[in-house]
Amino acid sequence: QVQLVESGGGLVQAGGSLRLSCAASGRTFSSYVMGWFRQAPGKEREFVAVINWSGDNPYYADRVKGRFTISRDNAKNTVDLQMNSLKPEDAAVYYCVVGRNIPTDFLRRGAAMLSLPRTYDYWGQGTQVTVSS
Repeated sequence: QVQLVESGGGLVQAGGSLRLSCAASGRTFSSYVMGWFRQAPGKEREFVAVINWSGDNPYYADRVKGRFTISRDNAKNTVDLQMNSLKPEDAAVYYCVVGRNIPTDFLRRGAAMLSLPRTYDYWGQGTQVTVSS
């Protein structure tokens, strides 16, 4: 059974940094896309970033580009999200996701389907990020 467990959430002041981590278990994920979504209260789930299996094709939502960095370690089955220059609007529950059968070319060209929650097959339980102004 696939399990995704997020960690690293917490409270940070605006302008600060946090690093989220997601540990995957239950199978080998090295050929799958891994990434992050977030959901703030009263809002829809929102795409944040994904990365391909080899780690050389990250893709970011425009609103986090330049501030967030996604990385993965296939030997450990982990995906991390380094979040810098945090803003109050970044506050949300952050979810780790894994997607099967997503071609790397989709990340290279920023395919619209990457932003759709239904594209991803596995979801973690989420970790809360709070940003104080």
